[in-house]
Amino acid sequence: MSTPYPTDRSHPAAKLTAPVPRQWRAPRWAREPLLHFVAVGALLFAADHFLREPADDPHTIVVGPDVDRQAVEIFEQSRGRKPEKRELAALHRIWIDNEVLYREGLAMQVDKGDDAIRERVIFKALSVIDANVKLPAVDDHELRRWFEQHRDKYDEPARFDFQEAVLSGDSSEAAVRAFVDELNNGTPGDARAGLRVFHGRPHANLVQSYGADFARSLEESTVGQWHALRAKDAWRAVILQSVSAPKPADFDVLRNVVLQDWKDSVAAEQRSAAVGVLARKYTIRFEPAP
Repeated sequence: MSTPYPTDRSHPAAKLTAPVPRQWRAPRWAREPLLHFVAVGALLFAADHFLREPADDPHTIVVGPDVDRQAVEIFEQSRGRKPEKRELAALHRIWIDNEVLYREGLAMQVDKGDDAIRERVIFKALSVIDANVKLPAVDDHELRRWFEQHRDKYDEPARFDFQEAVLSGDSSEAAVRAFVDELNNGTPGDARAGLRVFHGRPHANLVQSYGADFARSLEESTVGQWHALRAKDAWRAVILQSVSAPKPADFDVLRNVVLQDWKDSVAAEQRSAAVGVLARKYTIRFEPAP
């Protein structure tokens, strides 16, 4: 069934058309141990004006309300929402790990000859730990097993092409359903609405942008027919145009990529374990906001 909604960019309803480029699927946030150091840590907690100075007791690390405030603010800027409890706990771990590295770096005097900028001290302390990272030998059998455990990182997900008619003014459930009925009955869109076009959206992206209920409803909707779907923020008039089936990854094709990812993962695990050992000498104290 062809869509009754015009796709001619000269039509008033197409004035908001915004094709979305094919998107790559990022791994689940903070899933990789390597993200606990430098890559995320430096981005989130490198600012000298934000990080708390060591307490009077050099073996006590205080996680105060300023840590939470800045972590939530940066998370919201990058993710468009507040962090969940488990995500805030992960941010705490990142901050604590970097605070441990900073203090250990000062103890090892790696700040000598430097301006003692915090992230540089952390990086130098981490470099000392990296020097002791020893990767075990791995054969194809073990590598394949690791590949299967992390297959979701390599498999090509199902992708969805769809359009959304964006009503101006009333976007209540009743208004959107009435508009959907008009579209399915062959009534062309008018200047009340703009058309947004999305190509190759993976399921994970749909969940992030619109919510799990919307993603499930879109998957189950009839191709070529307009539907009123509830997103996490509003009702939307959507037509599913096509779905590309998921494609399983081929280990033989990706072997070199998998090997490098395995090396990065094992090194990160060793790095995390080493920092964990260092952290045992510290008392971690959380201070609630007043």
